[in-house]
Amino acid sequence: MDFHKLKKELITYSKEIGIDKIGFTTANPFDELKSRLIRQQELGYQSGFEDPDIEKRVTPSLLLEEPHSIISIALAYPSKMNERVESKKGMRRGIFSRASWGLDYHHILRDRLKKLEEFILTRVPDVRLKSMVDTGELSDRAVAERAGIGWSGKNCAIITPEFGSYVYLGEMITSIPLEPDSPIEDQCGSCTKCLEACPTGALVQGGQINAQRCISFLTQTKGLIPDEFREKIGNRVYGCDSCQTACPHNKGKNFHFHGEMEPDPEVAKPLLKPILTLSNREFKNKFGDVSGSWRGKKPIQRNAIIALAHFKDETAVPELIDVLVKEASPVSRGTAAWALGKIGGEPAFAALVKAKVVETDSEVRGEIEKALNYYK
Repeated sequence: MDFHKLKKELITYSKEIGIDKIGFTTANPFDELKSRLIRQQELGYQSGFEDPDIEKRVTPSLLLEEPHSIISIALAYPSKMNERVESKKGMRRGIFSRASWGLDYHHILRDRLKKLEEFILTRVPDVRLKSMVDTGELSDRAVAERAGIGWSGKNCAIITPEFGSYVYLGEMITSIPLEPDSPIEDQCGSCTKCLEACPTGALVQGGQINAQRCISFLTQTKGLIPDEFREKIGNRVYGCDSCQTACPHNKGKNFHFHGEMEPDPEVAKPLLKPILTLSNREFKNKFGDVSGSWRGKKPIQRNAIIALAHFKDETAVPELIDVLVKEASPVSRGTAAWALGKIGGEPAFAALVKAKVVETDSEVRGEIEKALNYYK
């Protein structure tokens, strides 16, 4: 078979189905990545969301029998909303990171990869294929870097010349020997703007991140947010874009190629107070289609409480007292106590004093005492 011709056909077809960039690489092991992953593990810098088996993350042949190439795809997403909503006193809003605007990108990329698989099968019926997006074993960024999609920036994101780092990535391991593309030369140079912009210092150095300090990771955890990070979260209810918005390669990059990626402003930048009282069904109806909902309602509610404290929103005190008194989740009660202490005022103080008498959870009691100390 003429694999050179097949590669050209794949490039052409990829554009027809809404893939903004496609690249090809070998299925050789990712040896350099392996050493970095081992070091990250030793330093305790991993998020815990990764596949724990490092060998699978760097060895395509463990995922598909006799692989010969990997196809990497990238889809550009918007960096600005066409419709805007404002945050006003008494109607404060949170923000989802840009990667969680519109329909969950996992669904979008899987759709494109499935179409690509079907096309390949019409050309090579006995082909072996394995596609993955984000939650697969391979590192999307390592594949994209080697396939020439973009270079790995100091912010640990793939930066494309065309779309900046505002791209979703996915890949497909194949048994077809497709000609590999050449990687793109690193273009970050001496720039350190992303490192300087990181609110928590999670970017240890160019190309190395301590996920345990990353706001994007912290907003997805389920426990109490450590004290040192709470005020740095600001009004982020999911994810963080600081290192991307600071990047000069993202300046002016804003693409609206895909209708399913268009954000609903009321979802991407939601009012905070209503989040505190959402039922599970209401949460699913409002946020269930976005990628930021994957950890469920509780982390988003906790983050909304932190955001209300960030704004020192006195109008939210009644809702926060309700959370402190009625919420079953100790994390929500504890975070609400801290927020009431931050916002201050007599009603908040009285509620904290009363809650301290009846609260049985030791962590929540600790948060109440901490909140009361703000009044001293």
